[in-house]
Amino acid sequence: MLKEITPLLITYNEAPNINRSLQRLTWAERIVVIDSYSNDETLEILKSYPQVEFFQRKFDSFANQCNYGLSEIESSWVLSLDADYILTNEFITEIKALAENSEVDGYTVRFKYCVFGEPLQGTLLPPRQVLFKRDKAVYKDDGHAHQVIVKGTSKQLSSYIYHDDRKPLSRWLQAQDRYMVIEAQKLTETPASELNLGDRIRKQKILAPLIVLFYCLFLKRGILDGWHGWYYAFQRVLAEILLSIRLIELEKRQKQNL
Repeated sequence: MLKEITPLLITYNEAPNINRSLQRLTWAERIVVIDSYSNDETLEILKSYPQVEFFQRKFDSFANQCNYGLSEIESSWVLSLDADYILTNEFITEIKALAENSEVDGYTVRFKYCVFGEPLQGTLLPPRQVLFKRDKAVYKDDGHAHQVIVKGTSKQLSSYIYHDDRKPLSRWLQAQDRYMVIEAQKLTETPASELNLGDRIRKQKILAPLIVLFYCLFLKRGILDGWHGWYYAFQRVLAEILLSIRLIELEKRQKQNL
């Protein structure tokens, strides 16, 4: 099965992460990377791996980058990864044992979020479809994020992948602020009837940061992770506060333009 899988990664200035990710992909005969014109050491690291073939494309959206990546893949299966995903031994063993001609068209996986390399008890990250048949998949944008739509049957794997982002906090803050501008626009423009419970709570602005703090520390057992758990909880609360601020800003501007 491993011979029929091509890993696909999207990069932009991922020098703090990409080497650790690629070290867990040495089993792959070919790795496709779509780079958005990185200006740090990302390209030098990519060139040090003979299996890597990278293409540069100006970033417009995650979905478009990923769909472009799919067009450059010839194998029947695709392993879609972020540059800060670290495959575990259990995950590699599990996908190695999968049947190449399975009736299953895609596989989802759960994540263990890491803070400075330490996996936490729980995470807000939902399971994600990471392994799928190339001809059954297409990406679409979803707010600031993206998701792959796989036509056919899906199954969840029993193993985990580590999410271990080592980029500086300043980079995280810049990204979160950019994401929350997009999220605020999405929440404002989407009819309330089409929003899930979580997004309806987020749209109220006040409750979401408090709920997230309680959820991370107690329901997800982050308090058992010591300062790593508090760090993650503070990050998620800060992200929700940024969203609340952006929602207030957007609503005020819309009223001024009436």
